[in-house]
Amino acid sequence: MDWPTRSRYLKAMGIPLWIPKDLAVDDETTPNPELPATLTSETLEPLTSISKPASSPRALSELFAEPAKPKVIPNPAKPVIASHAPNCSQLNWLDLEAAVAACKLCELHKTRTQTVFGTGHQQARCMIIGEAPGAEEDRQGLPFVGKSGKLLTNMLAAIDIAREDIYIANILKCRPPNNRDPKPEEAAACRGYLERQIALIQPMLILVVGRIAAHNLLQTTTPLGRLRGSVHTLPNSTVPVIVTYHPAYLLRQPTEKRRAWQDLQLARDFLASLGVKA
Repeated sequence: MDWPTRSRYLKAMGIPLWIPKDLAVDDETTPNPELPATLTSETLEPLTSISKPASSPRALSELFAEPAKPKVIPNPAKPVIASHAPNCSQLNWLDLEAAVAACKLCELHKTRTQTVFGTGHQQARCMIIGEAPGAEEDRQGLPFVGKSGKLLTNMLAAIDIAREDIYIANILKCRPPNNRDPKPEEAAACRGYLERQIALIQPMLILVVGRIAAHNLLQTTTPLGRLRGSVHTLPNSTVPVIVTYHPAYLLRQPTEKRRAWQDLQLARDFLASLGVKA
């Protein structure tokens, strides 16, 4: 068996593989043209010395054991910037949407075309939360439309979730001018609306897309790369949260779609662990 084929088999089985740079094999496509056609004792010896673990090798039963259930990481609640947002805790869907449409708590009401409340199944088992409306969302009054919306729909279809079966909302209900990042006071003014949406839906899982949305929702500054791959909990709540990349970012950086697929699999497997088929 040639080395590139063997390396792919080992990786598929989840066995760690450490290869010197001069023998590296590309993860995605073809073997390194500089790789020897056959492995001799001269080429195998340095490879063996590098891949040898510091401790005793794991038993085969460990290597092929069932994967552990996703670990839920609690997020300690942090203080949110105070705002003059109304108490939404008793509002139903119609009253909540009307309150958002009439909202003038921050300066964004002066530049918006219309508010973007949210859309989808109001008893969804899964909720998606993004950052803020863009230009097209501002025109249509709906979240995640256009190219990023189509990609999001395809991402959900990949784990057998129909878009109409989930609920989609944003941290902000109004578009920031020129798609700039939301200001802390703007996010704070909108937070009561989003919290009420979450309370009305009572989702079994929230998939938050993008760094800014994750930081606002989880009240953290941890880099997105470190937030990925774990199940968090919404502050002051028990709702599980999984973090992934924003579809707009994936359109600019298509190589990251592979990592986004890992996040979607984590979401699917977590729902399955709760007895919900995604």
